[in-house]
Amino acid sequence: MKTKLAALAALAGCSALAHAQSSVTLYGVVDTGLLYQSTSAASFSPSAPNTGKVFRMKDGGIYSSFWGIKGNEDLGGGYKVNFKLQGSFDSGTGKMQLSDTPGAAAIFNQVASLGVSGPFGTFTAGRQIVPMIYAMADTDVRNAQFFGSVLTAWLGLNTAAGWPGTSTNGAIGALYDSNALVYQSPTFAGASIALEYAPGGVAGQFQGGTRESVVLRYSNYGLNASAVYYNGHDTNPAPGVAPTGVDNNRFVYVGAKYTIRDFSVSASYGNGRNPSHADKVNLDMLSAGIGYRFTPALQVASAVYYLKDRNRAENRSTAVVLTADYSLSKRTMVYAQVGHVNNRGTMDQMLVYGQPVAPGVGTTAAMLGLRHNF
Repeated sequence: MKTKLAALAALAGCSALAHAQSSVTLYGVVDTGLLYQSTSAASFSPSAPNTGKVFRMKDGGIYSSFWGIKGNEDLGGGYKVNFKLQGSFDSGTGKMQLSDTPGAAAIFNQVASLGVSGPFGTFTAGRQIVPMIYAMADTDVRNAQFFGSVLTAWLGLNTAAGWPGTSTNGAIGALYDSNALVYQSPTFAGASIALEYAPGGVAGQFQGGTRESVVLRYSNYGLNASAVYYNGHDTNPAPGVAPTGVDNNRFVYVGAKYTIRDFSVSASYGNGRNPSHADKVNLDMLSAGIGYRFTPALQVASAVYYLKDRNRAENRSTAVVLTADYSLSKRTMVYAQVGHVNNRGTMDQMLVYGQPVAPGVGTTAAMLGLRHNF
């Protein structure tokens, strides 16, 4: 009897040890607010007309609402197997958000990945948030948020290059990449590198639809600096046209943010172009911003984002934003945001992610919202 009890105790101990070496976490964010915008459009089409003022409940004033499941297994020796499943939803309607397929939603439209981490760094495979957006957020006082930031300016480059906004598959780089292989190095003296390769999977065209990027990041002594090189092989062809890998879209970016005590300043430059057809797509993006943290809970930031078409001087856009975030607790924040964008020519830079503006039409927007992490 004692032998049986000892055996059961040993099995229970092994089970507890195995459980201790693995973890699974359910997590998420709900972010919702009220948005007023003085002009609007029904789509990102280059011929979309101005549909007038809009007042609505809007998901994602800071970032989108999402939920996810993540976990890992400790293999020992500093090595782990990690998985992550994450999808965004509209907090106003409960609907799932867009995927790579035009007009189609997906339950895990942001992340569906499996990887291994260890002393060598982290290797991850699957659908992922692209490494370059983290580098851009590091060097933007607005942290690449969904209202008036380097993210919305970058999306403005994409719409200027012909992205219709019906999927997450942007021309000058996407926020999410499917079938991506990403290596993230450890940090050495504040510096790190991320490498991405996402095969296109197009039969008969080895490079068709593939994406490659190299991202360098540095963070030390109050300075964040980053550099990005991205190359997409026919990642946004015309409808019904199979990607061949010849018609590339490229994006380069350099940026820096410096923080001393409670004061931050940032500046960046980016260029999106099609080397095969530089006469059609050659777009510049510049930004500058300042931020100040009045208290640990209250932060205010202001920034300007400028887009310019190198081929057509009449196509240009300037967005100016002013925002305030106040943390009610470690998990809950209220925010107020206001901005104005002046679009000229065919430019249609948006102030709010997912809220189109008609080409050549300016707009003023304001949003009050609440964000809660769980």
